[in-house]
Amino acid sequence: MTREFADRPIDPALLDDLVDLATRAPSPGKTQGWHLVVLSGAETARFWDATMAPERRAGFRWQGLLTAPVIAIPLADPAAYVERYAEPDKARSGLGESADAWPTPYWTVDAAMSVMTLLLAAEDAGLGALLFGVFNGEDSLRTALEIPDRLQVLGAIALGWPRDHIAAGTEDRTGDLAKPGLSASRRRRRPAEVIHHGGW
Repeated sequence: MTREFADRPIDPALLDDLVDLATRAPSPGKTQGWHLVVLSGAETARFWDATMAPERRAGFRWQGLLTAPVIAIPLADPAAYVERYAEPDKARSGLGESADAWPTPYWTVDAAMSVMTLLLAAEDAGLGALLFGVFNGEDSLRTALEIPDRLQVLGAIALGWPRDHIAAGTEDRTGDLAKPGLSASRRRRRPAEVIHHGGW
């Protein structure tokens, strides 16, 4: 996850390619009920203005995140799944009755898998990417970007060229650019702690 971005734009055709790959993530009934609101260049200020007060930005640990040339807001659409599963080939499932009929909110699952595919595609293209939560200002963000209430905001994705690769022309990470997030020192779970063979 990249938190320091160079002030260099992303070619819109590259962004289209990344999203095209993300649309290939699994989706029940091929519903594909997710969307991206994409802010590029100077438009990214609209995201930060809605979600982080200027005085908080001034002391923000990750100043290089504020220079990401693209901020994309992934959205999941529950209604798309209800509508798709009300169609004749899926109606017998009963999932077309309402969002409450779904034991698992597959709109969230689908959108999350698409986001993960997008993050991997960005990394493969040499870009840096960061998925982060919108913990403050979601209502203001919805208003500013005219996001309908029915859509679930999954968070935000910062995309761009990693600053250290551009400035230094190397893969080496030094100084502030190398500082890991506060959670980086937590131990990664071993497979034996995740897998429950034969049952819980």
